[in-house]
Amino acid sequence: MVQNVLPNKTSCVYIRQTEALGLGHAVLCAKQVVGNDPFAVILADDLISGEPGALRQMVDIYESCQCSVLGVQNVLREETRSYGIVKSKAAGPRISHVEGIVEKPVPEQAPSTLAVVGRYILTPRIFSLLESVKPGAGGEIQLTDGIAALLSHEKVLAYEFIGKRYDCGNKFGYLQATVEYALAHPELKERFLAYLKSLKL
Repeated sequence: MVQNVLPNKTSCVYIRQTEALGLGHAVLCAKQVVGNDPFAVILADDLISGEPGALRQMVDIYESCQCSVLGVQNVLREETRSYGIVKSKAAGPRISHVEGIVEKPVPEQAPSTLAVVGRYILTPRIFSLLESVKPGAGGEIQLTDGIAALLSHEKVLAYEFIGKRYDCGNKFGYLQATVEYALAHPELKERFLAYLKSLKL
């Protein structure tokens, strides 16, 4: 089953980020492999279910607009301190032009509640910009800062994907995903549902 996940004629290349220097640094580590092509960044702790998948939706927008696309979702204002938050102007259904982006702003200073949640399609220009980004707190290179610099050179779109996101970066979100995916699994759902009903809570 696992082997069948990988499409035919697809090969995998593994790159190790030797130091935890931020998401921008992690992306920069892939520069030599990606070359001069657009590419996607997928953060595994953001699990998104949907049909078609969130990234497929974003690829369709990229193919139409030929610019970087950020997957975004509205969050509670008190949660803005956990995300990159965009300032944007509506450009169509679920699509907006990004005018600015800030990393983890306090709620009272957040330009909106539209948060980037673990899905990016980026043009290769981002690499040269990340090389110029000055490390911030903890010596980390923020991808958000690279995207902010990219706005001076290219159009960047924010897309509110259709689908349900599970924040598996926290324990509760991970448990939500585990339970809901188990209840949707054709081989497991009946036994798992019976197990949940048998619990005396």
